Amino acid sequence: MPANSTDPAQTAAAEPGAMLLDRDHSILAFNERVLDWALRADVPLVERLRYLCIVSSNLDEFFEVRAAPHLLAHGAGDLKGDYSVESFQQLSQAAHTLVARQYKLYNDDLMPTFARQGIQIISHSDRNAAQRAWVQDYFEREVRPLLIPVGLDPAHPFPQVANKSLNFIVRLSGVDAFGRDNPIAIVKLPRVVPRIVRMPAKVSGGKTLFVALSSIVRANLHSMFPGRQVGEFSQFRVTRHSDLAVDEEDVKNLRTALRQGLEFRHFGRAVRLEVSASCAESLSSFLLTQFDLPPESLFRVHGPVNLARLTQMIDLLDEPKLLFPPYVASYPVTLSSGQSFFERLRRGDVMIHQPFESFDGVLAFLREAVLDPHVLAIKQTIYRTGPESELMDLLREAVRRGKEVTVVVELKARFDEEANINWAERLESIGAQVLYGVVGLKTHAKMLLVTRREGRRLVRYGHLSTGNYNPKTARLYTDLSHLTADPQLTADMEAVFVHLASQARLPKLHRMWVAPFDLQRNIVARIDALGAAAQRGEPARIVAKMNALTDEALIEALVKAGSKGARIDLIVRGACMLPPQVPGYTDNIRVRSVIGRFLEHSRVFYFRQGEDEALYLSSADWMNRNMLRRVELAWPVTDPNLRQRIIDECLVAYLHDGRDAWELGADGVYRRVMQDTHSDEAGASRTIEAHGAQSALMGRYASRSLKAPARR
Repeated sequence: MPANSTDPAQTAAAEPGAMLLDRDHSILAFNERVLDWALRADVPLVERLRYLCIVSSNLDEFFEVRAAPHLLAHGAGDLKGDYSVESFQQLSQAAHTLVARQYKLYNDDLMPTFARQGIQIISHSDRNAAQRAWVQDYFEREVRPLLIPVGLDPAHPFPQVANKSLNFIVRLSGVDAFGRDNPIAIVKLPRVVPRIVRMPAKVSGGKTLFVALSSIVRANLHSMFPGRQVGEFSQFRVTRHSDLAVDEEDVKNLRTALRQGLEFRHFGRAVRLEVSASCAESLSSFLLTQFDLPPESLFRVHGPVNLARLTQMIDLLDEPKLLFPPYVASYPVTLSSGQSFFERLRRGDVMIHQPFESFDGVLAFLREAVLDPHVLAIKQTIYRTGPESELMDLLREAVRRGKEVTVVVELKARFDEEANINWAERLESIGAQVLYGVVGLKTHAKMLLVTRREGRRLVRYGHLSTGNYNPKTARLYTDLSHLTADPQLTADMEAVFVHLASQARLPKLHRMWVAPFDLQRNIVARIDALGAAAQRGEPARIVAKMNALTDEALIEALVKAGSKGARIDLIVRGACMLPPQVPGYTDNIRVRSVIGRFLEHSRVFYFRQGEDEALYLSSADWMNRNMLRRVELAWPVTDPNLRQRIIDECLVAYLHDGRDAWELGADGVYRRVMQDTHSDEAGASRTIEAHGAQSALMGRYASRSLKAPARR
């Protein structure tokens, strides 16, 4: 929503940031667009449930990371600034609205539709005698031995409740074993017990039946308190602020400090409380007091308090007809199975468009480098790779084979800290040179550099990417992998690695832009130059694809260039603070978001002045943190064929997407696009039908894979 609705031109002139949209509301709006996939009738049923779970998981992270400043401002009574009593109330209202939509969809649409397919999460009241007996037996075998109900009294204070854990609060009547009236008890449910359990065929009556752990425990609450009567009760779940805060200037060992911080992450400040809709007012008030939360932080839900855990039900289902048809990525079509990567890259660069093309091509490149006796050194950055990774195993093998291996591991990759610490220790233990980037900055750049002896020369081969070195997410995220032997680009990569290791001044680079040094400045300069060209009457065009646009300096540059006549299209998946199409302010700027089967993740920046065009790929979104508080890269694609391929697949296809795209209006509201809205684009087909960019690319690469060689 715009900050105000006064005359745009006057407001923008007086306060350049006054027209910007609110970042946190924009994040919630993104989740509204994801939720739309759960509403769509053309999406298979299980996939609709998956999108509902994704929204719930996203909301968990939103509260863990974004809610605390608003909550603290509310508690302090702050009336001005980005975080205030008003910002907290508005954000709370928007979150409550989104959560209400989730549970309405869950109860009124998804669960009834599953029931018609013979699939049901069966409640206690709907279970027959045999099913109740099975639940009772399961509880006695698998659950009761792990539970210790805690009756509250001065010797038994309210227990520490972990972030996002499932719990019950119970009101008891009667007296305890010592004759005392302590009416409140807490039951913490262990994380090791599945939240969704599939019933065996012998009691399912030919259906696919599941039972929720909360329902299993609820049916047996009375047995946990012998001699007492169970009265009111409710499941509950608390979300806590979970961003690790470490003063890097004041610690001797960042790895040790972060590992210690991880021990306390699950017990940060409470920011949200979820309870059953039927929870008694006295119990919810008691919990709010315990967690020091205002009433607005209470979410009463009509269903399980942990919707995200329904992914366990998805994993237990064997219903291919209710899923997306399997998509098998093609092996990169410009690579040959029998040819050396080094020979191929000497002929020219290679681009891999994931997940339409397989990440296996990147693994094969590293594998060849590890096995090749002429490769002397491998350098790589690691941001997110996951707890199990063939790529990391390959790096370990490279060390064992005597190669010089340098790995820059970003320990502060949010929610991947533990996995990265473990990998760092495993690599270091066998002799790899492990670095942790630069104090005060996150190393978000994605690059892999191989140095090989060829005759009397040392030759470099590089891989640069818009995404992470994570084979799992490479099947789910759209990203671009760029393999190159370009001497200038690989020399720039070498210089960045030396900078990260030695912290010496970064030399003037040939082609790369690097944050926090010149990335923002160079992008602004490009935008300004196009604005000046447009003002002179020259054709000027900007198309930029990214995950978020929140950096005010870049927004201001875009607004100025647009006001001078530059045509600007922004494809922004998530948060966007720039309001497009505001008369007298951003008339020449259009913003769209594409939400598809895969998560849009590639960053592509296109600039054209007259007939001259430049295209950059990047690890960075246009956010202040990426520009000034991270080590990020942007690099040009100079091969004209590769450049045109990226333009066609990553920009043109998305500008013409008339099925999965949303247009952002001047009022800050996203509206679903149901037709091609860019048919006026130069060179566009006037008869183009509305399509989904991702589905079109899946079809294109599926047909190419039929002609592709066998995998290496």
